[in-house]
Amino acid sequence: MSTGTKSHRDTWMLAAARTARGVNFGWWLQVLAGPLVIGSAAGAAALLLLRHRFPAGPAWSWPAGAGGLLLVLALVAWLVARRRFESPERSMVRIEDSMRLRNALSAAHAGVAPWPEPPAQIDAGLGWRWQRVAAPPLAALCLLLAGLFVPVGALPGANEAPSEEPIAWEKIDADLERLDQEDVVDESYLEEMRKKLEEMRAKDEEEWFSHSSLEATDSLKKRHENELQRLEREAGRADRALGNLQKNAGSLSQERKEQLLQQFDDALQGMQNGALRPNQELLQQLQQLNPNDLGQLNPDQLQQLRENLQKCGQACQDCQGGGEGEDWMDELMAGEGDQPGEGEGDRPGKGGIDRGPGEAGGVLGKEGESLKTGDLETLEAKDLSRALPGDLLQIQDGEHQVDETATTDHAGGAVGTTGSGGDRVWRESLDPDEQRALKRFFE
Repeated sequence: MSTGTKSHRDTWMLAAARTARGVNFGWWLQVLAGPLVIGSAAGAAALLLLRHRFPAGPAWSWPAGAGGLLLVLALVAWLVARRRFESPERSMVRIEDSMRLRNALSAAHAGVAPWPEPPAQIDAGLGWRWQRVAAPPLAALCLLLAGLFVPVGALPGANEAPSEEPIAWEKIDADLERLDQEDVVDESYLEEMRKKLEEMRAKDEEEWFSHSSLEATDSLKKRHENELQRLEREAGRADRALGNLQKNAGSLSQERKEQLLQQFDDALQGMQNGALRPNQELLQQLQQLNPNDLGQLNPDQLQQLRENLQKCGQACQDCQGGGEGEDWMDELMAGEGDQPGEGEGDRPGKGGIDRGPGEAGGVLGKEGESLKTGDLETLEAKDLSRALPGDLLQIQDGEHQVDETATTDHAGGAVGTTGSGGDRVWRESLDPDEQRALKRFFE
């Protein structure tokens, strides 16, 4: 085959392949047009629904979903349209018919005739109607853009805050967080309480305020409050006992010393027996402490131990919202009646056997200024036109006018004599105000 013939052959085959690709692309677009519009409409509805239901979803997920939908539709359309695809040989016949070559290309391809010289422009007789071709893709694009950018509202309650849990849960959570930060109590109690709270929260939100749930919450709250009060009380008792033993070791009687030692032992036992206990370090220090040998201990170490006890009690007090911060009944019944650190001694009024005399300033503190409650005072109305019935009341001290003149026996008189018994009652037994009131009543 000469070089010119080979060049002609390549030109015609290239034109046939190009025509086949155009025809096949047209078949693919025709098959894709219907599903593309329908699928885009369904995809737009799905996008609107997803954006409506999940407004906080990532922004990139929506365009990715739309692109994935288009890719699936294109692949399905290609699989359906490939049954109609045209080969280059059939496109060559199309070119022959369009250019009226009278089977010249088919004969040349079969090798029974030479390839004709190609013209400047090879026409396969095909043309594109771009308005019809572009309409389905544009409609699909508009639908998907509408699904991506049309404003939609979130579902009712989607942006609302989560349901409020019982206030008692929040209070217990805050207490546990405070105790954890102070690092004064055993971690096992905190973990147990958090576990119980999580079990309650794991239930359906609609059951949070049910009768059984509220009963469980109330029981857990009371138990927690009782543990806080117990640990605060016992830590305070232990601190006061150590303080009195430390500062008054030389002046305490043996009986009083034994009372303080027993008070410290009881407080230590009370701190150990409860669910809420001091941390292991503080508890070990208290267990190893011998109150009988306080004078031999390092004052700084003992002071640090007392500060830790006070810190533990203060943390429990803060969780309860404040308070006296000490067991006032223990203070009142301690026997010393003095402030921590003051000795027993033999001075009057300080707890010795010859205490007193002295003037009590009141068990609960210094007596305040008298408010003169119970005294009768006159109510005066400045503007009688605006006075209420109660404003016209007046309190006045009155006295009976008593005739103290001595009397003697005398005759009663005749029947027609005017009696004097009623006059005596009227004139002498009633004070002037009472007489006027009685007179107005009988008028």
